[in-house]
Amino acid sequence: MPASFWALGVKDVPDRLPRQVYLLTARQLSPETIAVTFAKTSRSPQSFRQIAAELSDETSAEFHEKWVVGYGHASVAEHAILHLAFENVSRLAVETIESNRLASYTEKSTRYQTWDAGSFHIPSELAGTPHETAYCRTCEMLFSTYRDSLERVASVVRRSAPRGESESEERYDSRIRSRYVDACRYLLPAASLANVGMTANARVLEHALQKMLASRLAEVRSIGAEVKAVAMREVPTLLKHAGPSEYMSETDAKLMRAARAVPTAETGDWLRLTATDPQGEVRVLAAALYPHSGAGIRAAEEYVERLDRDERRKLGEMLLGTLGRFDAPLRALEHQTFSAEVVLDQGAYFELKRHRLMTQTAQHLTADLGYPVPRLLVEAGLESAYHAAMQAAAETYQVLAAWNPDVAAYVVPNGFNRRVLMTFNLREAYHLIELRSASNAHFAMRRVALRLADELQRATPLLASWFRLPDGADWRQIEAEHFARI
Repeated sequence: MPASFWALGVKDVPDRLPRQVYLLTARQLSPETIAVTFAKTSRSPQSFRQIAAELSDETSAEFHEKWVVGYGHASVAEHAILHLAFENVSRLAVETIESNRLASYTEKSTRYQTWDAGSFHIPSELAGTPHETAYCRTCEMLFSTYRDSLERVASVVRRSAPRGESESEERYDSRIRSRYVDACRYLLPAASLANVGMTANARVLEHALQKMLASRLAEVRSIGAEVKAVAMREVPTLLKHAGPSEYMSETDAKLMRAARAVPTAETGDWLRLTATDPQGEVRVLAAALYPHSGAGIRAAEEYVERLDRDERRKLGEMLLGTLGRFDAPLRALEHQTFSAEVVLDQGAYFELKRHRLMTQTAQHLTADLGYPVPRLLVEAGLESAYHAAMQAAAETYQVLAAWNPDVAAYVVPNGFNRRVLMTFNLREAYHLIELRSASNAHFAMRRVALRLADELQRATPLLASWFRLPDGADWRQIEAEHFARI
């Protein structure tokens, strides 16, 4: 430090710059201009407001063309945020729309809303083919059975949950609606139309467009083209080169052909852990100590390995014992990972897939794995009608699958089972299990969450002992209470 610095008196030291926190609002600046404003701060001493004042849509486009498109500095595009509204898209298309880990979504709920007759997508691939009539008749039959079941199942629920004396009819129906809709939704096909809100940055959206435009479904490709058209009004430079991914489509086709050599066999239990880390407990506890120690990670792991059961329990108590209802566990739990395979109905899968931080690989939606029977449908005298509808849908699916298995998936109802492989860390397991085991969760996902909790408590008994589960909740009880047949 130069001596002249120490000669300065307090009054001679320049004033500290005041802290400022403010929004660069999209009401005043375009998303592309906001992205450039943030990007330029890495090399400019000016304030964000000064940088933004010197920019225009044209100069922002030039910046993105040079640095993002030309030099591949794609992280800049993450500052351009878009909010997209999708209306009347099929729930099958929603799977692709919502397959992006770093985007945010809210969709029309099959638990709290009901579907009107005819609210289903007719794939353009069917136009003019002999299969179009059979497809439409099957969807119409499913919707008719669904609509007919709503009031009858609601009557059963009303008998077990009567209306309060001072409760309005509207409030009463709002309170019990999910209970009867939860059972009736098993009849809705993947063709059912839904609304989805999506928030994503331009970098994520470009990747999403690559997937949509490479889809084997005409509906998804068409949606992708519309997304690109409307999004380019806000980010004309960042998305102009977004196109179908040849890598995705070609790799998908190659793997599909290669998979034909895999023998078909039952996998056994409906939920099982397929991979665990025997050292996971040690890794988590060592990682929890690591930020507070000057030692390397191996030294921390060796220390934990030397601890006896009671000492490890005390360390686990420090890490998880004071976890509050709205607290997320520390990220040290992410150092223990698991893989699990689960067979669950399509309606439950739609809730599982919202947990996008875990890695999920789902098999294609088919009618090959059968379907459960909700007990409420049986109690409402609808078991025969339900079986007839599901079997008719399965027959139509088989006919369509022989022609085009991708299009055939549209006709598969929510009730049919699907096999999913998931890989996740212990921290994500805490979130999923606690959210989906709650008393207000759908019974099919409660069953999955509570069974997963059981498996993890056997695999990592110390660290899973702090799962915050509803008192007395058990997946076998859920199964017996809500299903007449699995």
